[in-house]
Amino acid sequence: ASYIYIYIYIYPGWTSINRGVLICDECCSVHRSLGRHISIVKHLRHSGWPQALLQMVQTLASNGANSIWEHSLLDPAQVQSGRRKPNPQDKVHPTKSEFIRAKYQMLAFVHKLPCRDDDGVTTKDLSKQLHSSVRTGSLETCLRLLSLGAQANFFHPEKGTTPLHVAAKAGQVLQAELLVVYGADPGAPDINGRTPMDYARQAGHIELAERLVECQYELTDRLAFYLCGRRPDHKNGHYIIPQMADSLDLSELAKAAKKKLQALNNRLFEELAMDVYDEVDRRENDAVWLTTQNHSTLVTERSAVPFLPVNPEYSATRNQGRQKLARFNAREFATLIIDILSDAKRRQQGKGLSSPTGETLGGKNRQINDDQHDYDSVASDEDTDSELTTQNNNNTQRSNHLSDGPITLQEYLEVKKALASSEAKVQQLMKVNNNLSEELRRLQKEVGATKGERRVAQEYIEFTYTDTYCRIEQQCQCGNLCDNLCVLCFPPQVSKPEKHGSGTDSDYDNTQTYDLSLSEEEGRGESEEGGVGEAGEPDPTLPCTEDVILKTEQVTKNIQELLRAAQEFKHDSFVPCSEKIHSAVTEMASLFPKRPALDAVHCSLRLLASSASRLQVECRKAAPTEPGAPAVDYQLLTQQVIQCAYDIAKAAKQLVTITTREKKQ
Repeated sequence: ASYIYIYIYIYPGWTSINRGVLICDECCSVHRSLGRHISIVKHLRHSGWPQALLQMVQTLASNGANSIWEHSLLDPAQVQSGRRKPNPQDKVHPTKSEFIRAKYQMLAFVHKLPCRDDDGVTTKDLSKQLHSSVRTGSLETCLRLLSLGAQANFFHPEKGTTPLHVAAKAGQVLQAELLVVYGADPGAPDINGRTPMDYARQAGHIELAERLVECQYELTDRLAFYLCGRRPDHKNGHYIIPQMADSLDLSELAKAAKKKLQALNNRLFEELAMDVYDEVDRRENDAVWLTTQNHSTLVTERSAVPFLPVNPEYSATRNQGRQKLARFNAREFATLIIDILSDAKRRQQGKGLSSPTGETLGGKNRQINDDQHDYDSVASDEDTDSELTTQNNNNTQRSNHLSDGPITLQEYLEVKKALASSEAKVQQLMKVNNNLSEELRRLQKEVGATKGERRVAQEYIEFTYTDTYCRIEQQCQCGNLCDNLCVLCFPPQVSKPEKHGSGTDSDYDNTQTYDLSLSEEEGRGESEEGGVGEAGEPDPTLPCTEDVILKTEQVTKNIQELLRAAQEFKHDSFVPCSEKIHSAVTEMASLFPKRPALDAVHCSLRLLASSASRLQVECRKAAPTEPGAPAVDYQLLTQQVIQCAYDIAKAAKQLVTITTREKKQ
């Protein structure tokens, strides 16, 4: 069997699979609190291991994978600046925990690529290097590329394959394991419809082909093994559906809950399955943790992980549902797993799923909508046990639809169902935006649509819309109702409308300059091309609204990461954050035609691209300076960075608004 249990008594006893490092018990508690989207933790001796996966981790650890995450700390200049790695005798909290978060969550010490004169090394460049490197056995090279942003699912436009196709053809088992950990899809087709499994079989690598099949069904295999200790052999079938002793005597409540699960669309069902997978991983690691510890000072409220940590890539509603899974007792959780396995088999064999398992081990490529919600704030992964107890009690009192006893499957499905209700708020937002757009047109017509006056009207509408947008979301530290760390929490220095004619305005005040990108001819041609001057026919060249929203969400999340770094004075994180933002902006802009018919789209795209480029320039100023160079004014630099981020968010929001309005016409 490819799955074995390893009994090697070594210290440390844990490993972070996606980081390729070995960790001790103290650091393990911090890694687990980061969440599986940051660090996938597994015990070396007491956890079930696929042999190839274990060999991949051991190879990375023995070949210096840790130096990838601590690259800048090896620079002697960093020692002079006071930055150092914690000593073993340092306290876990806050010294070691802060270092671990900076190292693996913020990637503060990874190698910063030298930038060219144009746009620097792009994600596409890194992904092409990864596509070539996986045919060799150099695991650390590929891990370094992945740490810099290379995409494991990159589809090479000229060769028509992904890196996993190349690794499978070359028989690189360990490279395939690394790619799957970073989200590579084992069932992804090449340009001719062949999967990596097909490549492995045709090249004679039968064991690798069988392992890729296991990776494809990792989610359902893991759920089945959790309940009954067995996995399917994938030769006689891909699913094992355990049965409970009294499964024939289902209550009406359980039957109704099962019907609701079957009624979920594929996307929501896959999200639910992935959340249950993560909860299984949390519970298994909890069991190993309690077994291996001697209940000394290590077993404290700060080392416990009582529920799934918050994943900022997911909506607040989904994070709440994930945390509530910890309240399921053993019977309720087993019932949920059985229903998921049964429905996964039904969907795969009947209607079919885009991916039979929803997601491979460690995959993080699926984009999730950040739906708005009506629920309480999500608990932090650093809350103490007493704080969590108080918060859970308050949450129970405030939630009318939740029972006082253990949460049931039906209640969890009701939380999932609440995702659909958020669509009403989105529609309300779009309706408000349409009204504001009509007001903008009316103002432009009244003032003669001169450039300066159009700019005043546009600013008025944009800031009114921003306020409306914020006030239908959750409470934020700025006093408004915003989603997480909004750009309004760091207000940029925006000039007043009456200063538009001044020549002393900041170069970064795009709220007053973006509309001037139109030439006189373009301004006069707005009404002829169906621009903002009058409502014309829908533009068929505009992308799908849902695609634009997904890309906007990715841009927003990257901006939030940058703003967190600014708030915490982590200026060394500015450059990697700006690279992520620039990459997300490029992907969003690629959805639109190069020469859009609507002038409003043209203006917004120009603002988006120019702001992202300026952001990169500003963030590079935060890089360590050479001896003798003038000191950097970080306060001014932070203001300029925030202004650029504000302009990017504003332009992205404009594109969503325009696309939604045009598609509705």
